[in-house]
Amino acid sequence: MVQAGDEADAARWDAVEEATELLREERFVDAMVALRDVIKADPKNPYAYHYLGTALLETEQREAARDAYRAAITLAPDYLGARVGLSQALRLLGDAKGALAQANEALRRFPKDSDALYAAGLAQAALGQRAAARHTLSGVLAKGPALEAATEVRQILEMLGIGDEGEPIEFD
Repeated sequence: MVQAGDEADAARWDAVEEATELLREERFVDAMVALRDVIKADPKNPYAYHYLGTALLETEQREAARDAYRAAITLAPDYLGARVGLSQALRLLGDAKGALAQANEALRRFPKDSDALYAAGLAQAALGQRAAARHTLSGVLAKGPALEAATEVRQILEMLGIGDEGEPIEFD
């Protein structure tokens, strides 16, 4: 038997389907318009806020992206993608401590998630915690990510080896 909450959740996923396709096509402005329509129809749809955050981050509207991700996790505190997105937005806004706090909260809720580990590693690097970042990002590699992700993590690990502990590194 399907629970009423499951039906509402499924309807919320269905509502963002068109917008997620627009995001895959890199039609970010169109996706934002579609997501704002979804939010007008259902202001409690955490998926709409998450994907709006994604579109806003892709168009370098970082403050607005942060706010959209915050709205998503306010509605759904266990929404891993939104929490990781918030971590990335905060880091890009120069709030590495806030970024690390969100990544750590994601890891507390989902201890084995490689996206949360990646976000934590980048936040640690931004704070100059190079040894911790190396350890965390090595954990991402241990999970056997896809080739592109593994290559990116290896490049970051190389950069962490250049410079001293306490010296922050920023990644876009």
